Amino acid sequence: MSYTVNIGDRIPSFSIKDNEGDELTDDDLIGSPAVIYFYPKDNTPGCTKQACSFRDNMERLDDLETVVIGVSPDDAKSHEKFIKKQNLNFTLIPDENMELCRKFNVKKGMLGIERTTFVIDSEGIIRWIERPVDVTGHVDRVIHALEEITSNELR
Repeated sequence: MSYTVNIGDRIPSFSIKDNEGDELTDDDLIGSPAVIYFYPKDNTPGCTKQACSFRDNMERLDDLETVVIGVSPDDAKSHEKFIKKQNLNFTLIPDENMELCRKFNVKKGMLGIERTTFVIDSEGIIRWIERPVDVTGHVDRVIHALEEITSNELR
């Protein structure tokens, strides 16, 4: 499949509200590495496993000064329930109209999205992509990619 967003590209320009109603833009992600992961639906088995894996590895991600953002088509109320139920410690973006999904080229079919993760460097450049995501071992692969990116940025 051909994609319009690839490794080496700058992240698409966006402005969207997070689960608390605060505005988040692409410029907010400049200055530190970031992980943006797209997932189909709150409180489903695979999505819960993936979110909890990010939660459980947040100390390792914090050590790499990495911002983690999850995005799904669910609304803010669903995200708030998901955050509370799973004790999540990172931002979720409600993308009900799938605008961000389209910008990152993860929209699949009429209703769904392709589970996809982007690792972005401190300059806003996409350095690693996993699509489709295999939830098992996913966060370890993300952290490995981040370690490579941050070691290259230090050179």
